[in-house]
Amino acid sequence: MPELVAPGPVSEERSIREAVCVHTRKIFDSCRDKDCIEDLRVYPTRGSQEVLDRALSVKAGCAELLYAYIDVEPVTFNRGFYTVDVRYFYRVTADAFIGASRPVEVTGLAVFDKRVILFGSEGSARIFSSDASCGPDSQHLPGSTAPTAVVEAVDPLILGLKLVDVAECRPENGCVEIPASVAACFPEDLMNGGDCHRLYVTLGQFSMVRLERDTQLLMPVYDYCVPDKECPCEGCACEEDPCDLFRKVQFPVSEFFPPNTVPTRADSGWREVRSGRGCCAQS
Repeated sequence: MPELVAPGPVSEERSIREAVCVHTRKIFDSCRDKDCIEDLRVYPTRGSQEVLDRALSVKAGCAELLYAYIDVEPVTFNRGFYTVDVRYFYRVTADAFIGASRPVEVTGLAVFDKRVILFGSEGSARIFSSDASCGPDSQHLPGSTAPTAVVEAVDPLILGLKLVDVAECRPENGCVEIPASVAACFPEDLMNGGDCHRLYVTLGQFSMVRLERDTQLLMPVYDYCVPDKECPCEGCACEEDPCDLFRKVQFPVSEFFPPNTVPTRADSGWREVRSGRGCCAQS
């Protein structure tokens, strides 16, 4: 019996067992981006808008990526290329200061539209599947020939936040259509008018976009992937002595001695804080 090969890097002396044809998604094109989104309007909740209208200043809190709507359309003048339109929905929180009282947390929605053009190849085959859909015996309808777009993104960084009087605001295109699932993330209705002050945020967004297609690839196989780890016991089935389990736990040295460095985000504009320095300085 040949020696088992575990998943991971394989040395050259390992022999390939066989070649198999697998069905998977092949990435035809991809890109990564670092967007600086300046002066993005925040649509606050009803209660937050009442606070902002009386606020003197605001302080940035955090931004959370709630949802990304993706649309793929072919480029008519360039065969094989597609536009990928992405609409990001963010929940932005901030602290509003009213006089000398304690700050009040406000929250709202921000929307950002992004478009990229990627190569997704061409295909005319209609895809059918015997997998059941909604009905008891219904099959999936044939799939389209367009590639599948995948967007990976992290929560953005708040780079700036400002409170602006309505009289100083520039004209805007109007209302933004908000999906019901996004609106449900807020405790109150979102405001789009009747305000005295408006909130604008500048965000830093990291993202990766790729176009994929279902395809068949010939792959080398070394052997079946058989787990070599035993399943841990649960509840009363585990008879191991608790003191023996405790002896296997490593001593938490870092809990007793503070670290020499504090990790920070590389692109946040702050240098690493080292021991012996009283504060951190912007680069």
